[in-house]
Amino acid sequence: MMRPEPRQAQHLILRQAACCLALVFGLASCSAAISPKTEVPVAAAPGASAAGSYPGSVPEAGGGPPAAAPLRITYPAAGMDIPVHPFVPDEASVASRSLVPPETMDGYWLASFGSPGAGSTDTTYVVGHSWLGRDAPFNRLSSSARAGDRLTVHTGAGALEYQVDSVTIHTKATLKDSAIWDVVPNGVVLISCFTQDPQGKNVVVLALPSPAELQ
Repeated sequence: MMRPEPRQAQHLILRQAACCLALVFGLASCSAAISPKTEVPVAAAPGASAAGSYPGSVPEAGGGPPAAAPLRITYPAAGMDIPVHPFVPDEASVASRSLVPPETMDGYWLASFGSPGAGSTDTTYVVGHSWLGRDAPFNRLSSSARAGDRLTVHTGAGALEYQVDSVTIHTKATLKDSAIWDVVPNGVVLISCFTQDPQGKNVVVLALPSPAELQ
């Protein structure tokens, strides 16, 4: 299968911070135009992908709520029920090429990328801190997330059902150049630090619309 070209202008990488998550832009501006990419729609594929691999395309959404900002994510198998807030870096963070989401246990939607729902044109990214020495929702991506799990993304337009396509571990040094930044319209990516190696690795969960959403 063909895979979209990696985006060149909006790469981010995750690094260790106070609560094990930081984002670093590959360019000095989060609003920079992205390079042209190829997009080929296909059906969702359950099951784990090899580390660092991504589906070559994305399922076409049939009906369902239109694309809108995510407000909450519920992920029963991972014990997650979290509010999601929009996150856009300030000028100082962009200038320093280092940004850290607020140090809470909530999720933060990278608002300069995609929104979930019908008509989505880009991947939706939600990031959150894993915490050392205490239980936190994003910690459970490292211990409990599995391909085939179901999760729900709640937006102002309605609830959207997703199925986890892959759970992969990436080194922080190579994450910015990985396929997770490929354009997957209506795909949802959850990112946090990998709790077994929070300074060196990240856990990345890719979820695609569940078959019911495609009807």
